[in-house]
Amino acid sequence: MDPAPRLIIATRNAHKTAEIRAMIGDRFEVLDVTSFPECPEIEETGTTFLENARLKAEGISRVIEGWVLSDDSGLEVDALGGAPGVWSSSFGGEEGNHALNNARLLREMAGKADRRARFRCTMVLAQGGKEVAHFSGTVEGTIIADARGAKGFGYDPLFVPEGQAATFAELGDEVKNTLSHRARALTQAVEFLAGNA
Repeated sequence: MDPAPRLIIATRNAHKTAEIRAMIGDRFEVLDVTSFPECPEIEETGTTFLENARLKAEGISRVIEGWVLSDDSGLEVDALGGAPGVWSSSFGGEEGNHALNNARLLREMAGKADRRARFRCTMVLAQGGKEVAHFSGTVEGTIIADARGAKGFGYDPLFVPEGQAATFAELGDEVKNTLSHRARALTQAVEFLAGNA
């Protein structure tokens, strides 16, 4: 039996890699850039999810042979004009500090009647330093006033997806991975790879 093809995720975020690996199953050997010390840090200087995902996928695929998949994702809140958007991971003032990000979101949303929001994910597949394809997924929902649940990461304790009563942090990975923005984009990427890898 042939070994599973290798898919490199252009991230150092262990949560993201684990989430993608769980969704893909054994169809691919899923690695991330922590397995490749020669990979550079890619600065996310884009102003859209697609620009940032493209920068990461193309940059890493110049260094590593094979399929590279990157994503850029975040939370868009209608009452905040689409913020935090591409700045979701640094919204609280410190990159990757979920507690600060959630605290700022709750402050900004205080007294707002419109609680609509969505998670958006854009993924880019690249090889040899060039984008081959890109995919996008969204999940609509609402922002609640108090954090609930201990599973997941990021804004999961504050986001209730449409059609659910629980937050992503209460639903847990098994349910979240069938509903999420990342799952929706990844399904398209896996379908593309099935016909092209």
